[in-house]
Amino acid sequence: MVSAAIALAFIPLLLTIIIRCRYYFVLFYRAVLVRIWKDCVTGLSREERAYQYVLTHATPGDPDSILEAFDVWCSKVEFISNIGPKKGKILDRLLMEQSPLTVLELGAHCGYSTVRIARSLPLGARLYSLEMDARNAAIAEKIIRLAGFDDDTVELIVNPSDEVIPRLRCDYGLERLDFVFMDHWKKCYLPDLQMLEGSGLLGKGSMILADNVLFPGAPKFLRYIRKSGLYEWKVHRATLEYSKGIRDGMAELVYHGIK
Repeated sequence: MVSAAIALAFIPLLLTIIIRCRYYFVLFYRAVLVRIWKDCVTGLSREERAYQYVLTHATPGDPDSILEAFDVWCSKVEFISNIGPKKGKILDRLLMEQSPLTVLELGAHCGYSTVRIARSLPLGARLYSLEMDARNAAIAEKIIRLAGFDDDTVELIVNPSDEVIPRLRCDYGLERLDFVFMDHWKKCYLPDLQMLEGSGLLGKGSMILADNVLFPGAPKFLRYIRKSGLYEWKVHRATLEYSKGIRDGMAELVYHGIK
């Protein structure tokens, strides 16, 4: 009797937790359980499945068509953590305003954000896109070329960021980065930012845009930019890509250097 009464007392609490966390349960189902099941059934990776969908539903040479096919797949078929269309519009606007000539992307994954950046660049600009996972990089390469961008516009570099950033000046001849987009491992945001500072590639007015700083989150990165005094910054609040009810945001930083 006592045990039953205790169990009944916990039911309202359990229901409250389920209601409050329902969006996270949905995300876990779409991002983890569906992925495991389809990996087993198809024998293909999630990224390979995304590429197959884009290949059969998009128009080659049309970046907008590539992105639209990706968005449909990610919202209706399986979940992949791209920047997505809503936060993507913020990225588009900043690129149009800045008109950067030299751009660094940390975390190409399947190439969605790479295509999104490349289509917004001015004539003569160049994008250096880093992806440490060779299998994902192979997919990204196919997506980038399918969208119509050649090596003169987008150079895909397959190596970890902590190995590439110190070599950007000597190996790739870079003198300055006008724009940096971060969407790789969140634990790497802070060390990679500090590495970029130490490289001398950030000049006055260089912009850094970092995705997912609220979910999954990059608290050390946010604490650093608040205290460093090197940046004018703000967080664009949004929801997680292809999800409802999960708060997220992108940090926009403009480098001013030591005052």
